[in-house]
Amino acid sequence: MVILSFSFNGVNNFFYKLFPSLLKLINILKSMEYIDTLKSTIKDLYNRNNVIHPADWELRQMAENMGTLTEFGNVNFSTSVRNRSSAVTVYIGCEKVQQESINERQKAIMANAPETIKKVNEYIKTAPLVCVEQFTGHNELFNPHCRLYVSMHRKDCIRIPFMWSNTLFQGKRSEGHLPALDIIYVPEWQEKDRQILVIPEHGITYILGTDYFGEAKKANLRMAMWAAKQEGMLGLHAGSKILKVKDKDGSLKKQSMIIFGLSATGKTTHACHDHGLTGEGEGVEIVQDDIIFWRKDGSALGSERGFFIKTDGLNPETQPLLYNAATKRKAVFENVMVDYKGDVSFPDCTLSGNGRGIIQLSDLAPYASNDINIPPVDELDGLILAFITRRNTVLPIVSKLTPEQAAVAFMLGESIETSAGDPKRAGESIRVVGTNPFIVGDHGEEGNRFYDFVKNNRKKIECYLLNTGGVGEIMEVDSNGRKVMKRKVTRVEIPEMASIIRGIARKDIEWVADPFFNTMVPKEVEGVDMTRFDLKKFYTDEQINTFVNNLKTERRDYLPKYKTLHQEILDAQD
Repeated sequence: MVILSFSFNGVNNFFYKLFPSLLKLINILKSMEYIDTLKSTIKDLYNRNNVIHPADWELRQMAENMGTLTEFGNVNFSTSVRNRSSAVTVYIGCEKVQQESINERQKAIMANAPETIKKVNEYIKTAPLVCVEQFTGHNELFNPHCRLYVSMHRKDCIRIPFMWSNTLFQGKRSEGHLPALDIIYVPEWQEKDRQILVIPEHGITYILGTDYFGEAKKANLRMAMWAAKQEGMLGLHAGSKILKVKDKDGSLKKQSMIIFGLSATGKTTHACHDHGLTGEGEGVEIVQDDIIFWRKDGSALGSERGFFIKTDGLNPETQPLLYNAATKRKAVFENVMVDYKGDVSFPDCTLSGNGRGIIQLSDLAPYASNDINIPPVDELDGLILAFITRRNTVLPIVSKLTPEQAAVAFMLGESIETSAGDPKRAGESIRVVGTNPFIVGDHGEEGNRFYDFVKNNRKKIECYLLNTGGVGEIMEVDSNGRKVMKRKVTRVEIPEMASIIRGIARKDIEWVADPFFNTMVPKEVEGVDMTRFDLKKFYTDEQINTFVNNLKTERRDYLPKYKTLHQEILDAQD
């Protein structure tokens, strides 16, 4: 039930002090009335005269007229807003769905939400709207249906429903289909009032005053993850794949792999990599790259057929599969550098550090899976869970974790801020539970459910922490409080991490105890010169101990704030 703020003009406040339960009851009744009106407005929108429902070919034709044709025969679009507006996103509803902390602007947005929604609902009665409807997922268990309504007050915004139609699965909503989700997207809303209003319990999101496609994508997937949680699953910000490998005795094994990570840390890069698994019978099947719905039996239901990838630095040598898919006719670009001749320059970040592209899973052939879901662990030889972090000082390049340590890694979600989240803070160290900025509800409960799932399948699950950053960085603060780079990081390269994943899958790595973090680390890895990352090459013993102790202290101070977290997880943080 959603509780919104309401004014009670002319009511005696003293009366309500005497009868607080009556005030609460009136609030609930008014909220129910408000939500009924809200849902009725959204339902009626579908058949209004100002709403059109273009066919796929019509949508493509209208959108491509608003873009720039590239050398690859696909189209690049330019947006005014080039990253998600997380600082003005609010979750509206009962206490269990609200954010754990919000800024002052979010508080003001929350307070004004009923009036804002009333204005928007009045506006969309006559605004020109395009409606596209699609299913999230392709299975027999969980397929949320979403309708996206986008205002065409700005004609160029036809690209938003066009891009969205390239990510999910077509289909109309049948009566009573659940979960049923709706997104109202009004790009032309006043800039000063930009906001994203998420009402997860009722499957409605309003996106106002931004034209960034990523808001539509995440609005749907955020609500789908909340719905999945209500059905006992766990929505993960993670990629998935199938690995077919020969182990040390030459036996062919089939394993699934789930790769966690924030945007721009290597999640998609390694979800869409073959890891050099080229032996007889070996190979990979790329399944998903962003959001999956994990079930207690270790299976994971996929969500999309189109992947929304970062394109800056896209390289045909280190990321051949992604590069090949991105240069296909069916790819769609957003804020990528394209010159007057249509030539594309992926490395050029002059206009944005968050250039994007939608690629089709099918264009990753012959490595694309025919199924966007991965089976239960009982049907496989194992499941690898890999958490991608990006640290630049003393954290090992790869660590093998116990189930309890994996739950700690899930809760810590250590990484860096990226241009997709907050360009002004790009490069700063951050912590995001599950590396998932889109969790709705208690974060501690997410960690507990993750731990329960791992324990339930611990005989077949192996957990790892992959550091796609590196070691050796020295950063100091000058007298003006500015950070000064004294020594750059020695970074682990993409082919090196691919070799590490190959070694993990083939189980041909010998693991030894790490002296600092109570995990296991490789003695050596085929294809990687591990001596490159020897901490003693970069720091004194005193410096190493300082970095290690500071990191451990940060972690100890961070986890206890999640009051519902299982004690076994808290005890494993050292």
